[in-house]
Amino acid sequence: MLARLSARMADWAQRVVPDPFVIALGLTALAAALGWVVMDEPSVSALAEGWFARFASPGTLAFTTQMALILVAGAALARAPLVHGLLARLASLPESSGSAAALTAFVAMAAGLANWGFGLIIGAMLARAIGDRARETGRPLNYALVGAAGYAGMMTWHGGFSGSAPLKVTEGLPGGGPGVPIDQTLLSALNLGLTGALLVFVPWLLSRMATPESERVLQPLPAQTNTGGEAGDVERHPALGRLLGLFIVTLGGLALWTQRTAVDHWWQAIGLDTMILFLLLAGLALYGTPQRYGRAFGGSVTEAGGILLQFPFYFGILGVLEASGLVQLMAEGSVEMSQGIAGWGLPLQWSFDMVTFSSAGLVNLFVPSGGGQWAVQGTIVTEAATELGLSLPRAIMALSYGDEWTNMAQPFWALALLGITGLKARDILGYSLTVMAASLLVYMAAFALL
Repeated sequence: MLARLSARMADWAQRVVPDPFVIALGLTALAAALGWVVMDEPSVSALAEGWFARFASPGTLAFTTQMALILVAGAALARAPLVHGLLARLASLPESSGSAAALTAFVAMAAGLANWGFGLIIGAMLARAIGDRARETGRPLNYALVGAAGYAGMMTWHGGFSGSAPLKVTEGLPGGGPGVPIDQTLLSALNLGLTGALLVFVPWLLSRMATPESERVLQPLPAQTNTGGEAGDVERHPALGRLLGLFIVTLGGLALWTQRTAVDHWWQAIGLDTMILFLLLAGLALYGTPQRYGRAFGGSVTEAGGILLQFPFYFGILGVLEASGLVQLMAEGSVEMSQGIAGWGLPLQWSFDMVTFSSAGLVNLFVPSGGGQWAVQGTIVTEAATELGLSLPRAIMALSYGDEWTNMAQPFWALALLGITGLKARDILGYSLTVMAASLLVYMAAFALL
């Protein structure tokens, strides 16, 4: 039954899901239309001003550059001979599409707990390696299913050590309240139990979606070119190149260690900037010379095209939502809605958890950025929890879970995976939507039992 359902969803996605950039533009139009409706004094100029303020802000442009760098550096690293060899060995273990999907999902989700970008790249590269293995051996494979499994790391990232909201609140609450330590959020029984359940459930679920009818012999993907250009005078001398590379790796390693010693716990040093530097240093070390790494890096740049094009538009959507007051209107209604659901005889805490979770999932479709979403919803969610006298750490995590849950329906972050695997958004969305729908039961049970 599950295999038939996922097959139908995959077929539906193939027929109706448009290009990710079209989705971004469509969501922009929808946000503007909804914003116009809810504004007390509808103003096209106000919506346009809010859109442009976020679209072209220094923060948007800086974050877009960070996203592109972490993708390109991660992709280049994953193509290094040593990493490629390890992934190839791992890719040789599965003997069926089901086991391949389960392995890929587990690896991607586990890596995503360390850092969302790392999980996304590793999941994509493992899916690609499994596909390459199937092509070499002529073994039929449901490559789209394995690709969807590589995206599953985005189902656990906000419960890991790069979760935007749990890490941000350690510095203090919106409005100046005291910080919430991670032992109440990331290391809580709720997060550990829910994340553990997802690590078991999602790989198992994906393994059950495989059917013989969906498998086929894969054709070779187009060769990926390295466009590093001509080597300079220094790069023509491998020994000198290695020496310079070693110096930079040592210098960067000391910089990372300095970041580690400046905080109380090692995970507090993990961020976008430190992850980018780590990926760059690791790539330079594994390729041996600047010339080789430069060519590998250049050959991976094209994969960041989708991020560079679409990310400013998604931040523009955030500007429209802020200017219209739509997000605040949705979040403020969480108090009344939670009380209304509790009036049916359900626990108030569970009702609030589910309302916060659902509203965050909806907003994530328009604003696929955990940090951006917390900036918009954080104050309102914390105030609502305080007004109802409910657990603040649970409210923070409920918002975080909603953000990661609907990543399976939001193809933006899949752009990195699609660039590496050669798949289209419509290839994986049928399977990822099935994962999203089925995993709702896991979240509901966790809120009730933990």
